[in-house]
This record gives sequence, structure tokens and C-alpha cells, in this order.
Amino acid sequence: MARQGKAVICREWNKPVSVETVTVESPRRGEVMIKMAACGVCHSDLSATNGTIPLPPPLVLGHEAAGHVVEIGEGVTDFQIGDTVVVSWVAICGRCPYCISGRPALCDNAQKAAMTLPDGTRRLKDAKGVELNHFAGVAVMAEYATLPCENVVKIDRDVPLDKAALVGCAVMTGVGAAINTAKVVPGSTVAVIGAGGIGLNVIQGAALAGASQIIAIDMADKKLELAQQFGATHSVNPERDGDAVAKVIAMTGGGADYAFECIGLGATIAQAYNMVRKGGMAVVVGVAKMTDTVTLGAFMMPFQEKVLMGSMYGSARPSTDFPKLLALYKTHRLKLDELVTATYRIDDVNRAFADMQSGVNARGVIVF
Repeated sequence: MARQGKAVICREWNKPVSVETVTVESPRRGEVMIKMAACGVCHSDLSATNGTIPLPPPLVLGHEAAGHVVEIGEGVTDFQIGDTVVVSWVAICGRCPYCISGRPALCDNAQKAAMTLPDGTRRLKDAKGVELNHFAGVAVMAEYATLPCENVVKIDRDVPLDKAALVGCAVMTGVGAAINTAKVVPGSTVAVIGAGGIGLNVIQGAALAGASQIIAIDMADKKLELAQQFGATHSVNPERDGDAVAKVIAMTGGGADYAFECIGLGATIAQAYNMVRKGGMAVVVGVAKMTDTVTLGAFMMPFQEKVLMGSMYGSARPSTDFPKLLALYKTHRLKLDELVTATYRIDDVNRAFADMQSGVNARGVIVF
């Protein structure tokens, strides 16, 4: 049956979001309804409120969440009522060339489901009966969500859900960028531009991979202090220490083996490319504005054999990667408790966004 619950809605870009009661449709064939326990407050959600990610309002936010299955649709056999699950914001079809070749994060469904479910339909209505768009195809900054089974990964019941939620985006994106996309090798040198929620996870991913030198770069000393807790061995504050590219080249003796851009700016993408050594790899993790561009010197490119590449969702294979990450958490090798520096009720969401913008949190989480 359809259910009503609170949800966070962007009604207009560059305005405070609203918390409203919405109606969530019951699952159709191949779908489940989830009662959310926790939803991370991610910078991508903020980008949807200011038009950086230009999805049209009215838009229910949220893409990083965990909860319990409360209803199942026709034909669902892999899930039961009561299952504990993490949401994946890429609904993997399993049939396209990307899925078949082992790169499901690039599944064409992700483009189809930017603001609806993959079939182009919506499951949300406001109090006036107006359909609402689904951010990232999931819209889980809400008490309930109805999603295709392809968006849902079952996990063990004993994982705290305010921690498990983060695996659905920040942890997968960051750790995956280091381990899956770049395939950081033991003993290598790594630079990470931006020590927010994603950057901290790139740092701990590089540490898990055995990097010997991990340089965190940020203009907030508090974030650089957090970075050390997650595995950074060195730090650079460009406002205090000067040019980050020159600093990294000096600290690594010629350039880092890998550099990760976790902010989403053309200028810092260029910095990442320029601070890696010959044959090194620069990985773009941050999402820039659609109008932003990157300018690089062309002459030296063939002589240096550097690689510049993007990382979509940490090159995730959610059905296998989520449980692996949570297994690392259970054995105290992956830091999740330390990521959650504040929790909020859904009615305090605007404060949560403000705290994220001011940089006071590693990750804020809304708990239901």
C-alpha cells in the first residue's frame, strides 16, 4: 500500500529546502519499498539545490541511505520484508555492454534515472498530488522510498545503519576511486585535493592499498587534521604553504604517482594533472559545474605519458563491493564511525547543509 512520510524537497534553486509529507507509491513488479533509517548529507545533494547538478525542481533529495525492506512487489525473490539494505544510486541493468564487461558503474541506466526510476516513471507525490522528481533516481532523503531491486544491496543486520548508509556513496566513491579506478599499488605516492567526505575516503582507500606517502591538500586545517586520522602522512594548506603543485612535486621528489581531485573545479583538476610524475595518473572524482573547463599544456603530453581519467562512483560493483567494504569495517580496517561527526533529524536538514558548507563535519547523517 502507498505510505506517507516526510521528505526533503528542493522547490527552487538557491533557496532553503523544505520538509514536507509526501505519498510514496507501493512497489510495482521487481521493486521494494524501504523504510529509511539513515541518509548521509552529501555535497551532491547541495549541488542539486543550487543548479550545479541541473535537475529540475520539485526534487526529492538524497542518494546515500540505508534502511529496511517493508514491502515487496510482484516477482521479487531476492529480498524479504525485514531485510537490511543499502541503496545504490546506480540501478544496474546487468545487460548493457558496461555491465557485461565488468564496469556496471557506467551502466546506461544511470543516465536514464537521473530524476526518475529507470523506466521513466515516478513514485512520489506531494500533498497536492503533484509528482516529484527523484534525485539520482532514488530520492532517499525521506522516510520511505520505492526502488527497483537493482538499486538495493542486502547487508548483514548487525551493521549500524547510520554508518552503513555512507557506503552507498561517499565511501564507495572515495575508496573505490583509489582501489578500483586507479588501482593504487603498495609503496606508491598519492596526493588528494580536497579532504571532505569523498577525499577522506580516497585517503583511507589509498592507505588500504598500501600507499607509502599520502598528501592531503585542503585550505581548512580542521579537514587536514581529520585527514591524518584517515591515513594521510603529509598535508598542504595552499593558503599557508603556497602552491600545492610545487609542494607535492618537492615532497615526492618529482611528482606523485597518483593525484585525486575531490572538489569539482577545472582549476584543481589541472593541478592534479600537473602534480603527478611522468607516467602518473590524475583521477577526477569531484563533480564540476557543466560550464567549467580544464586547460592543460598540450606540448608536453606525449613526452610525459600521464593519464587523466574520471572515476564514476568509485568504479563500483555494488552487489560485491558494499559487503566487502562493510567486512573491512567489521574488522576495524575501514573507518566509518569516525566519518559520522554529526547526526540530525530530518526537520534540521537546512542546518545540516549549512554545517556541510562551513566544513565542520566529515559527514553529517540524517537519522529517522
